[in-house]
Formats: sequence, structure tokens, C-alpha cells
Amino acid sequence: MTEKNYDALVEAYARQFTQIRMGDPNDGQTRLGPMVSKAQRDTLHEQVSKSVAQGARLVVGGEVPAKTGWFYPATVLADVAPGQVAYKDELFGPAAAIIKAKDDDDAMRIANDSRFGLGGGIFSRDVNRARALATTFFDTGMVCINGFNVAGPTLPFGGVKASGYGREHGPEGLKEFVNIKSITLPAA
Repeated sequence: MTEKNYDALVEAYARQFTQIRMGDPNDGQTRLGPMVSKAQRDTLHEQVSKSVAQGARLVVGGEVPAKTGWFYPATVLADVAPGQVAYKDELFGPAAAIIKAKDDDDAMRIANDSRFGLGGGIFSRDVNRARALATTFFDTGMVCINGFNVAGPTLPFGGVKASGYGREHGPEGLKEFVNIKSITLPAA
């Protein structure tokens, strides 16, 4: 997030995250169920705890609740910086790592500084500029502008760098399952 909007974004994230109801996924009011396993929940908690010890600011969440199940609260980490676990690793769980950038160019540098590259997003009032940044600078397999989408059958899904190669879904994904045979004949 650029410096200009950083404090407002952190505040808005915290406000929204504190309102996320954690509980039984069969309850229609629940918005955050348990994680897939105890190991995954504990890994996320360790990542959050180490990041805080390394200088990240815990804004909301970050504590394993005293309830049955592999629950972890919606968590916001601010002031995330190079060298911290939340900066260099993927956090698979309900945790947001917010990194301050000087400007758009610095934001693109930070986004591409990751060894991962599955997907990313750009939020901007200027959709044309966001599209140009996504096309020219963002080094990920997918980029969403002003929102995030769940993978759909019509759009290619896949990453770059340590997030893999190849695509699922869409025409590109179908080609991943095709064995193409090349036959050459000598020139006549």
C-alpha cells in the first residue's frame, strides 16, 4: 500500500477483520471456519508470531482461540518489512500482511520481490493505469484489479516463479492435458 493511503487502509482492514464471525461453517452467520489441519493452523500462528518478533505490528487477531477445532482469527499484520517471515513467505490462512510502499513504482518493486508468483491485485481509481501496471510490471500468473476472483473454468489459473508453471482452466488449461505428436517428413 502506498504511503498516502497506508494508515487508512490498515484502519479499514482492522475494522473489517474484527467483524468477521469465526465459528461453525454450518452456521449461516459464520464467515470464517476452521483451518484444514492443526499443523496448518500452527504453522500460520508461528509465522505471525515470528513476524511480530521481527518487527511487524499485530493490529488484530494473532492468537489461537480457546475453542475446539483448528480455528485462527482473521489477523492483520502492519509494518511488514524485508527480513520478516510475513514479507518473504506465503501465509496460508486468514492473515493479511500489509507492506508500505513509497509510490506505485515502489509497490511494483515490492510485489515482484517475492519468490512466489501465483496472483496479485491492484486497487486503483484509475483502472487504465492499473491495467497498464498489471500488464507491464506485475510478475504473477494472474492479476485482479479492484477485487479478487475465485478461479473459474474460463480463465487460466496458474503461477510463475516458485508458484509453479503451466495453467489449469480455460483453453490454456485444456492444452495441458493434450499429448501433441510431431511428425516430420524429409524435404522432397
